[in-house]
Amino acid sequence: MQVIASQGETLDEICFRVYGKTAGITEAVLAANHRLADMGPVLKMGTVIELPNISPPAIQTTMIQLWD
Repeated sequence: MQVIASQGETLDEICFRVYGKTAGITEAVLAANHRLADMGPVLKMGTVIELPNISPPAIQTTMIQLWD
């Protein structure tokens, strides 16, 4: 999937808007777009960013028992 940066937008904002979080996602997007880090924190308007297909992490639940 591709996203086009709006005026004054940062990569973190795009990652949060698309994926709902930034932890670990920003690094994956930077790995998929080799020259993106050279642009600085604020992206130029119209910059095309390739977003990798990242599946959400599995949710782990812990069972609490009142009586053991």
